[in-house]
Amino acid sequence: MIAKTSIMPVLKPFISLYSSVFFLLTGLGLLNTFLSLRLTMAGVGVQTTGMVLTVYFLGLTTGTFCCGKIIRSVGHIRAFSAFAAVGAVMVLIHGLYLSVPLWMGLRFFSGLANMGMFMVIESWLNECAEPWVRGRIFSIYMIMTYLGGSLGQKMLNMADVEGQTLFLVISIFMVLSIVPVSVTQAIHPKLPKREGIRLSRVCRKAPIGMTGCFISGILISGFYAMAPVFAHQINLDVAQLSWFMALSIVGGLLFQWPVGILSDRFDRTLILPGIGLVLAGASVFIAFIGKGHVEMILVATVLFGGFLFTIYPVSVARAHDMFDADDVVKVSSALLLAYGVGSIIGPMAASTTMTVSGTPYGLYFYFIGGSLVFVFLSMAWRSLEMAEIVPPEDQVDFVIMKQTSSVAIHMDPRLDVEGDESEASETTETKSRATA
Repeated sequence: MIAKTSIMPVLKPFISLYSSVFFLLTGLGLLNTFLSLRLTMAGVGVQTTGMVLTVYFLGLTTGTFCCGKIIRSVGHIRAFSAFAAVGAVMVLIHGLYLSVPLWMGLRFFSGLANMGMFMVIESWLNECAEPWVRGRIFSIYMIMTYLGGSLGQKMLNMADVEGQTLFLVISIFMVLSIVPVSVTQAIHPKLPKREGIRLSRVCRKAPIGMTGCFISGILISGFYAMAPVFAHQINLDVAQLSWFMALSIVGGLLFQWPVGILSDRFDRTLILPGIGLVLAGASVFIAFIGKGHVEMILVATVLFGGFLFTIYPVSVARAHDMFDADDVVKVSSALLLAYGVGSIIGPMAASTTMTVSGTPYGLYFYFIGGSLVFVFLSMAWRSLEMAEIVPPEDQVDFVIMKQTSSVAIHMDPRLDVEGDESEASETTETKSRATA
């Protein structure tokens, strides 16, 4: 039996999976920004760009329901290889011909394939992680997704964005993600079974958590889809644009810890609207004060990204405050669905706001509006006593989270809280009997 103080022997089997995650997220991070920039540089309208990029999030959400069947029928390694191959082919076809209807179809199938890859990796991590180390495994996985995504932004500088080279670079990274998975000696895990979702029950007991996840989906997808368009329209060069996107994602990672500490120590029904207010303030700064000042925008976007990417994990934690540990998977599934629905709405809503306002800074008008709506709804639920106040000492622990697939829910270390307590209780009872 491995001692709990020895972590490296436990982490070693996961190195190959972490490598695949890093390669995959580097490629996807570059792809999402590159396609948005490529469309706007080709003269495609802002709303049309939003429509094309919306389809990707529709593919991701659809993949949640259909990729599991493929994985169960052919196995994890074959499924991952197939999904990665489809994803790489979709990227290469993008480079052959720029057509809005064609790219919409490609984005949908890219979303499906990417969701399948996330499900394979996460089911592997979930199956092989011992309960006592699950939290650390999960945290490292989440950190790798952020690091890969931020590095992908910097790779935008590798080649001419109007050429075909970056399509090849992205495909290389996607194919490289197959190698660590293909040579792993780990066992073939079982894909967790889908749990029934009772949305009405979750909405009734955790309205702030559900609202936060939905608004988070609307805002984050709008950012990923339209931020490169915004950066291009305010005349940032490619190097500045890559920094702009990378700093936003890095901010999202760095702020997980301080925001998480605050959410563990104070009432989350106040922390969440507080996050919304800070996000709205950062958006006001970029839209009005930092306007025309690149350095100020780059600094402000760290704060912006830091609070944009923390709405979801704090909302999930708040929702879990209202339920028992047995309900973690069901509740998280409902929250992820709320995020997915929001993510489908986001790009079109953001692009429409930019078009109607007649300025690229309309993107941040959108963020101001979305943030303030979240603040208003959160405080409304609280004041109407629809949101139960949970003392900080009774709240569940904050966990670093990023929106990937429903399988990640089964890695949530909060799942083991009740099990650990039961195990400890049984151990105490056994010792008492032995003493007697």
